[in-house]
Amino acid sequence: MAETSTHGTGTVESLSLVPKAEGRQSMKDFKSDQEVRWCPGCGDYAILAAVQGFMPELGLAKENIVFVSGIGCSSRFPYYMNTYGMHSIHGRAPAIATGLASSRRDLSVWVVTGDGDALSIGGNHLIHALRRNVNLKILLFNNRIYGLTKGQYSPTSEVGKITKSTPMGSLDAPFNPVSLAIGAEASFVARTVDSDRKHLTEVLRQASAHQGTALIEIYQNCNIFNDGAFDALKDKQQAEDAVIRLEHGKPIRFGADLAKGVVRDPLTGDLKVVTVTPDNEDQVLVHDAHSPSPTTAFALSRLADPDTLHHTPIGVLRSVERPVYDTQMADQLDTAIEQHGKGDLGALLAGGDTWTVVG
Repeated sequence: MAETSTHGTGTVESLSLVPKAEGRQSMKDFKSDQEVRWCPGCGDYAILAAVQGFMPELGLAKENIVFVSGIGCSSRFPYYMNTYGMHSIHGRAPAIATGLASSRRDLSVWVVTGDGDALSIGGNHLIHALRRNVNLKILLFNNRIYGLTKGQYSPTSEVGKITKSTPMGSLDAPFNPVSLAIGAEASFVARTVDSDRKHLTEVLRQASAHQGTALIEIYQNCNIFNDGAFDALKDKQQAEDAVIRLEHGKPIRFGADLAKGVVRDPLTGDLKVVTVTPDNEDQVLVHDAHSPSPTTAFALSRLADPDTLHHTPIGVLRSVERPVYDTQMADQLDTAIEQHGKGDLGALLAGGDTWTVVG
């Protein structure tokens, strides 16, 4: 078994702290004995199956994988994974996971959250986890509705959305989770769809290999309170014209016979979709997920119309290397111990700067 010290050096070396699984694993090994209790037809089932099917690829001991969730339909996820897990506090899963990943670098830590949990009460915790670049993998299920509390509008619901809490239509402009993550300096940002298992698995694969915080927005259908929200991306005929599949190093083209492409407007600098012709073919952007600048990734995230989802990019929008928070923190602790020796918490608590509160 590999070393399980909470300290270490370097971002790549930190992976060696996670013990490997003994023997070959299968999807069955990651299924818990708990009855899966979501509404029949919920997109969460597809995501759960994809994650359970992917976990053996990590080659890690189940005991060294942790799923932390907040509150919401998606947050039942840890019950169904045969790993360690915690069903935590509303919106605070990234904060709890940050503490866990920073103090136990021998663990692979995953966060499961929803658009309400992560972007409403949990918005502050999410953006700070992203900017810190903690070694976390965050799966953000986005169904554009509050499902657990029976169908109120959420931070990602489109303007005009009629729900139980907005009977005359929502007035709020929705968050674009991918744009938000890029703006918060996330080092890995991706989007995928619950029903596209092959694509979802490939995005999970790239996220798991990333050192630092990886955020994956997963469009997830709530067939009870917001059914059909992503039909434009799932219907074969519509999807051909609506979905922009991003692949690093390849031209950003889509549609029937790849007839459409994404170019930069020479006047505004914005990105736009055009019909590809011999005259403009050389202007079609080549996707660079590893660009140090987030500018183009952010511009790509803005292509999708929030109402129709027309021209929605999926795949890895950004994947860059930058210092990992928990690795840097471990290095600082190592330096402090070398210079000053190990601290005494008991002595600190009972030190000179104490006082007695008399009731």
